[in-house]
Amino acid sequence: MNTAKDMDSSVHQEEDIAKSIGGDGGHASASEAVRHGDRAMQLVGEERVVLTEEDNKRIKRKTDRVILSILAWVYFLQILDKTVLGNAATFGLQESTGLTGSQYSLLGSIAPIAQLAWQPFSTFLIVRVPHRILMPTLVLGWGISSASLAACHNFRSLLAARFFLGLFEGGCLPLFSVITSQWYRRAEQPLRVAAWYGTNGIATVVASALSYGLGHIKSPLLESWQIIFLFVGLVTIITSPFIYWKLDNDIPSARFLSEEDKPKAVERLRANQTGTGSREFKWGQVIEMFLEPKTYLWVALSLFINAGAGVTNTFGPLILNGLGFDKYRTSLLNIPFGFVQWVIILLASFIVQRFRIKSAVMVAFVLPVIAGLAVLYTVPRTPGHSAPLLVGYYLLAFLFGTIPVEVAWVVANTAGTTKKSTIMSVYNAAASTGNIIGPIVFNSKDAPDYIPGLRIVLGFFVATAACSILQAVNLTFLNKLQERRRVANGKPAKIKDTSMSNKYQDLEADESSDGVLAEEGAAAHRRIGQNAFADMTDRENDEFVYVL
Repeated sequence: MNTAKDMDSSVHQEEDIAKSIGGDGGHASASEAVRHGDRAMQLVGEERVVLTEEDNKRIKRKTDRVILSILAWVYFLQILDKTVLGNAATFGLQESTGLTGSQYSLLGSIAPIAQLAWQPFSTFLIVRVPHRILMPTLVLGWGISSASLAACHNFRSLLAARFFLGLFEGGCLPLFSVITSQWYRRAEQPLRVAAWYGTNGIATVVASALSYGLGHIKSPLLESWQIIFLFVGLVTIITSPFIYWKLDNDIPSARFLSEEDKPKAVERLRANQTGTGSREFKWGQVIEMFLEPKTYLWVALSLFINAGAGVTNTFGPLILNGLGFDKYRTSLLNIPFGFVQWVIILLASFIVQRFRIKSAVMVAFVLPVIAGLAVLYTVPRTPGHSAPLLVGYYLLAFLFGTIPVEVAWVVANTAGTTKKSTIMSVYNAAASTGNIIGPIVFNSKDAPDYIPGLRIVLGFFVATAACSILQAVNLTFLNKLQERRRVANGKPAKIKDTSMSNKYQDLEADESSDGVLAEEGAAAHRRIGQNAFADMTDRENDEFVYVL
């Protein structure tokens, strides 16, 4: 890996481009723009590139084939490695390793504890380390950790392996969210997030099917649960070099795009006003993020939702087992649950892309979860009630539709490379906290009903609906503040958010709003979009439009 050589070459390239943009007189300002703005500034500078809808579709298809395919496969592996713990538990993990009391719950919690500890490093590494190096390194680390679980024979060794599994997985969701925002328009992001996050459901199906198949293997050396861990870990390990081979760091270095398409790929993202990535870590953006109320509403949503998600990942198979099914049928019954997850994730993201109101979708998809938890809480665990209990359990799958919607919501409403990396790391820290809380509130002494835990999680999802509504109100208020700032800066109050259009459109301003004269509106329109690749935050850029 020629990292040092690549970085040195990049510095010289920046200097050459700065000279070509600014000439002798403008060299300082151009160099400053290249150094402190996005890497996209190296390609387009302050010039607008002509882009047709045909260009837009072609570039999007190319990006899907390379970037999205990698994201979907790697995220699938990450969920698979995480999910098989619950399946391994149904095939004798607890008995073979002598787990007692709350030790299994701690195994479910230690990975998110490690993820929580990793987030400050994740924030920095996502900005400073090229993605082509960072992603395969993380994948190799958690693949080795997953395979190592097969060699564990007691609680301590299992705990250590699960800790490192969580440590390397800790940068996955923030990294994937940032990558999605750097390659796709805001209108395209919900379905792309759903494409890779939706592998949650597919991984549940595959984990259950693999457990069913591998569980039937009779080996004198390995038990069924060891074979499961060894198989998924080795698949992950051999994926790492493939990622390094195929992944590109950014649009300027994309090997799958021609030199003519690279500036167009940058231009099509201008309306996002969120940039395409910078290697400079800016502490001011970190401070700004921590001072914003919307940050803490994102944190609350992530915490509450993922506490529920942790329940299904770790205790889903055990809940099914508690309904009276044997270990093989439990694995098979979890397959349709995974399929339902996948369908719901795609459905939620499709609705968001169609109607563009993420807050309403969040509330709508939380309601079935509340209903499912109410069923599990109230219906007794007797053989005659297996059908309604199973329906109640499957209704919990709706919670997975809210997670990619929130991820896309956070990414769409955050500008600035460092700020975006930080908010996604904070989001993941909250998710990790939720994943810690989820298994802990489900104590093994409450099995098979888990009534106290269900009651707590029910409260979490009621709070989720409330926080979604509060965030929508907050973002509406922020948009009003942005309109006032634009008027004060001599721009039209209203800006048409073309980043949320299904077809590519150039940035437009409502030239008639607030009494702005037509000629003044036209001049303002020419200025709109100049800040798109300056690595400004959403608060710094008065042209930024918040998405509800």
